[in-house]
Amino acid sequence: MSEGAGYPAIPSTARDRSDRHAATVAFAGLLMRDLRVLTKERGRFMVRTVSQPLLLVFVFTYVLPSIGRDFGGSTDGGSFTDILVPGVLAIAILIKGVQAVALPLVHEFGYTKEIEDRIMAPLPVWAVAMEKITAGAAQGLVAAAIVAPIVAIVPAEAVQLEISWLVLVVVLLMASVLGSALGLVMGTYVEPDDVPLMFSVVILPATFLGATYFPWAELETIRWLQVAVLANPLVYIAEGFRFALTPQFPHMPPWAILGALTLFTIGSCLLGIRGFKRRVLS
Repeated sequence: MSEGAGYPAIPSTARDRSDRHAATVAFAGLLMRDLRVLTKERGRFMVRTVSQPLLLVFVFTYVLPSIGRDFGGSTDGGSFTDILVPGVLAIAILIKGVQAVALPLVHEFGYTKEIEDRIMAPLPVWAVAMEKITAGAAQGLVAAAIVAPIVAIVPAEAVQLEISWLVLVVVLLMASVLGSALGLVMGTYVEPDDVPLMFSVVILPATFLGATYFPWAELETIRWLQVAVLANPLVYIAEGFRFALTPQFPHMPPWAILGALTLFTIGSCLLGIRGFKRRVLS
């Protein structure tokens, strides 16, 4: 029936509030669905999260020092264990964020076509993409919480940390969002069959050249490499954790770390959302 037949129109403000409420409920529902799946797969989640950091910490900070082959102290009086801690956290949070978004997209865009169910929710396509980023970021934070006790307990010598809690929280949040946004980029711009290959071609080299095993400043003797790795977002995550946890070691200026993390995070989110919309609407 028309409004002229005596039926009053619904005020636009009320309609907008109803739409926002529906979108909020749908977003929360999708997010809880992803987190629910995570709880059902907690065994595999733990194995994927713990295996690489545990191996790195066990070999480099327990086995080698125990057999007398420690890497020795730095010029600032710290040990290699102190250098490695921020790097291990950076690797864990980035890889888990990428895995949490990119790998499920292989199935959702593939034979299961689960993505069609998601885009039927009362949400714009960009909001569905943001939900993927949010869920991946949450998994990245969980991974950091799991790995942190490992790097504190396993090393043969005590870890010397000077924690700046505010900086740590900021870097954790930005790093988790950046990792999941990069996963969205990889999962939408790379063909599904090639996504696992990208972990060997892109992620593995990025971890070795991401200032995770050494402070970025120590690359000064290889100037061309020091400049080249600035294109690697993991560098800023590792340097951010180094600034927050072990400021006794040389690190990038705080403005450079936070500025680069902000630019990489925003750029990756925008690029990932664009790729998601392209894949969904094509």
